[in-house]
Amino acid sequence: MKKVYICSPCRGDYEKNIAKAQEYCREAALAGVLPIAPHVYLTQFLADTVPAERELGLSLGLELLRGCDEVWVYGIAAPSAGMTAEIKLAQELGIPVVDGTDAEVKQGQYPGAGATRPNAGSDAWWLRAPTGGSYGG
Repeated sequence: MKKVYICSPCRGDYEKNIAKAQEYCREAALAGVLPIAPHVYLTQFLADTVPAERELGLSLGLELLRGCDEVWVYGIAAPSAGMTAEIKLAQELGIPVVDGTDAEVKQGQYPGAGATRPNAGSDAWWLRAPTGGSYGG
């Protein structure tokens, strides 16, 4: 089964963002993939408001990302600092990064769909950067 990292905001409106992440996970699961959302899981026992625990959570999340086949980004037009780090790591590892809100993502209808762990630097991953923006630097 394909493992998909769910990349979405945590900070800000914390309760609302966690609820949204849970819904993204539900959608992903119903689409037939295994959703990995560290901010839903890790916040059950680490406090995002405690700096040392937040840093640990971010680090653990990046470790989970390393084992995923794709990254689905929600909030791609204005990613948080944590999301940007996740996107950058995925790109460095050659893990496909896609806009999770695109209907074609859930149907597997986009460039690189079905590919698992392409080589870093290949053109098998796909990401629409916001107008005038870029990721990874």
